[in-house]
Amino acid sequence: MTYYSVLEVTPTDDSWIPGYLEPVGKIIAGHGGKYLARTLTHERVEGEGPDVGLRVILEWPSKEAALAFVNDPEYAPFLEARHAGSESHHVIIAGQDDFA
Repeated sequence: MTYYSVLEVTPTDDSWIPGYLEPVGKIIAGHGGKYLARTLTHERVEGEGPDVGLRVILEWPSKEAALAFVNDPEYAPFLEARHAGSESHHVIIAGQDDFA
């Protein structure tokens, strides 16, 4: 089953970003993932909450692939850098309709 990662990332120190993008993109691809959106262009149309700098949506072939990426030792230093230089939230979502 397809899974999606949805991230909200607000950089507090953007020095980590240039060294993150290319290598993490390769790690994502190595786990069968692909970017569907990686953008500063977004607009809240409902609800309230803190402003978010960047929104990212990734598609994965399975939950296992998504979790393998998150737990990949090669990704660990990049994850640490992102956490140190941003306020980040990451959820994975099953590609299913529980109400159909």
